[in-house]
Amino acid sequence: MNNDDFRAWSTRAAQWGVDYREGLRERHVRAPLVPGKTLNALPSVPPEKAEPMEKIFADFETLIVPGMTHWQHPRFFAYFPASAAPPSVIAEYLVAAMGAQCMLWQTSPAATELEIRMIDWLRQAIGLPEGFGGVIQDSASSSTLAAVLTMRERALEWHGNSQGLAANKQLRVYSSNLVHTSIDRAIWISGIGQENLVRIPTHGPLQSMDPAALEAAIVADKAAGYLPAGIVACVGSTSVGSTDNIRAVCEIAQRHGLYVHVDAAWAGSAMICPEFRHFWEGVEMADSIVFNPHKWLSVQFDCSAHFVRNPDDLVRTLAIKPEYLKTHGHDGVVNFSEWSVQLGRRFRALKLWFVLRAEGLEGLRRMIRNHVQWAEKLAHRLNAEPDFEIVTQPMLSLFSFRYAPKGAGDLDALNLRLVNAINDDGRIYLTQSHFDGKLVIRFQAGHSDMTEADADVAFDTIVEIARSLENEKKTA
Repeated sequence: MNNDDFRAWSTRAAQWGVDYREGLRERHVRAPLVPGKTLNALPSVPPEKAEPMEKIFADFETLIVPGMTHWQHPRFFAYFPASAAPPSVIAEYLVAAMGAQCMLWQTSPAATELEIRMIDWLRQAIGLPEGFGGVIQDSASSSTLAAVLTMRERALEWHGNSQGLAANKQLRVYSSNLVHTSIDRAIWISGIGQENLVRIPTHGPLQSMDPAALEAAIVADKAAGYLPAGIVACVGSTSVGSTDNIRAVCEIAQRHGLYVHVDAAWAGSAMICPEFRHFWEGVEMADSIVFNPHKWLSVQFDCSAHFVRNPDDLVRTLAIKPEYLKTHGHDGVVNFSEWSVQLGRRFRALKLWFVLRAEGLEGLRRMIRNHVQWAEKLAHRLNAEPDFEIVTQPMLSLFSFRYAPKGAGDLDALNLRLVNAINDDGRIYLTQSHFDGKLVIRFQAGHSDMTEADADVAFDTIVEIARSLENEKKTA
C-alpha cells in the first residue's frame, strides 16, 4: 500500500466509523448468537498473494460487522459500558498511525510525560490527595494483579520473587464474596492460591464486608500460623454494585500491617462528582486504587488508572533492569514498563488527554449524573409494576430486578428466559447475575450517547417481553 492508497483508505475508514455510529440505533445491540457462522465463512488457509483492499473492506462489512455486538450502542445496558467518545477514537487513529512502543521514557519521552500528567489530572478529578502516583495499565485485572504481587512481596519482606513461595509462610488475602473474578485470577497467578483467598461475609444495603468478621478472620489466621498479606476492597462490584466500608477496612489493615487495594474499576469514574465520594470515604488510606476511564469516562478501551501511595513498592516488585533497557545520561526519568507486568506498552495517555480536554470534567460529570438519575427512575418505574421486584437498589447507575408474577413457579428459569428473549429482541442488551441464591437481571446505564428516551425504551421492552412470556404460558 503506497501513501496515496493509505490516505484514501484512512479517509474511507474514518467515514465508515462516523456512518456506523450514526446508524447504531437502527441495529440490534447484540449480534445473533450462531456459533461458527463467522468462522465457517472465513477461508481455512491464509492467502499466498496480496488481495485488493476493496475486497478486504467489503468482506469486513459483510462477514465481520454482522457478527459484532455493538458496544457503542446507546442502549447497551449489559456488563459495564466501554464507551469510546469521538475524541478518543480520533486519538486512537493517531496512536495507531504512529505505532509507538512506550515501554521506556527514551522510547517515547512525550508519551511517558503525558501519562504522568494525565494520572495527576485524574488524581485531582477524583479527589485523591497529593502524594499518590500512578500508571495507566491495560485493565483493572492487570492493576489488581500488580497490587496483589506488591502485597505479597511486602508481606514476605521482598523475598518472594527471589525465594519463591515455598520457602515462606502461607499467605492470606481477604475480600468479600462479591468481588470481581479478576481478584481470583490475581490470587492464582501470584501463586498465593485460591484456598488462601478468605471470603468475608457481607451485610447492609451496600452488601459491604463485615468489618468484625474481617478482623476476626485476620486474627484467627495469625493464630493458626498463616501470614496475612492484604485486603482487596470493592467499590461498585460487577454483579450488583456491592461496596465496602473503605475507612473501616483500612483501619483494620493498619492495625495489622496489611496492604489494601481498592477495586473501583467501574464506580471510580463517578468520583469526579463530589456528591458520590461518600461511597469510598477513607480511600486516601488505601495503598492502591484502580478505576477504568474506559468504562465510564468515555475513553476508548484499554485505559485503566492504577494509583499507588508508594510507587517505590510497585517498582521494587516488578522492575527488572537489564542493560538494554537502561537510559544512560538522564537521571530521574520514569520507565513505566517497571510499573506493570508487561514490558511493551501502548500509548494510552493520548486518548485520555483528548477526552478530558474535549469533554471537560463538567461535561463528564453531567453525563454520569444523568446516568444515575435515569437508572433510579427506571428502577422506580419497574418497582411500581405489580409483577416486578427490585432485588438490589441502585448503586449509582446499577441495579438488579426480577420478573415475579404470582404463581409463576420457577422464577430463576422464568427470568433466564426473559433476559434471553430481551437480548434476542435486540432493542436493548442486559445481562444476568446471581444474588442471594437467586438469578437476577442487571441494568446499568453508562453509555456516553445514551438519552433518557433510551431508558424509556428499556422499560417498554422489559415489560412488553415479560408480559408476552407470561401470556405464552397461559395460552400453552
